[in-house]
Amino acid sequence: MNKFEAVILYNPDLSNLIITKEEEAFNSTIEKSSGIIINKEEWGLKNLSYKINNYKKAFYKYYQIEINGTQVQDLKKNLTQNEKVLRHLFVKVNEHQTLPTKMVNNEEK
Repeated sequence: MNKFEAVILYNPDLSNLIITKEEEAFNSTIEKSSGIIINKEEWGLKNLSYKINNYKKAFYKYYQIEINGTQVQDLKKNLTQNEKVLRHLFVKVNEHQTLPTKMVNNEEK
C-alpha cells in the first residue's frame, strides 16, 4: 500500500449536511478499494488564490490515506465527475505529516 495525502476543495454553497454526505461517500469509496484513512482534518472555508468556477472561497478537507496506487486513479475520476468538488490533489508521500498541520495551526493563532 502506498501513502497519499489528499486535499479536496468543496463548493462553498454546500451545506454542512451535504458536505458530510460527500465525505462519507469518499470514505466508503476508499474502503471499497481496500484503502485506509489514517487521519483527516477539516480546514474550513478559506479564500482561493484565484477564482475557480467563479467561486472565491472553498471548503478544504485534508486526508491521509493508504491505498494502492492504481486505485487512486479511480478516486480521481470520481472526484473529477462530482460537481460538488471544485478541485482535488493527491500527493504520494514516504511518511505522513504529523497532525495538526500548519493550516490548522495558523487558524488557532
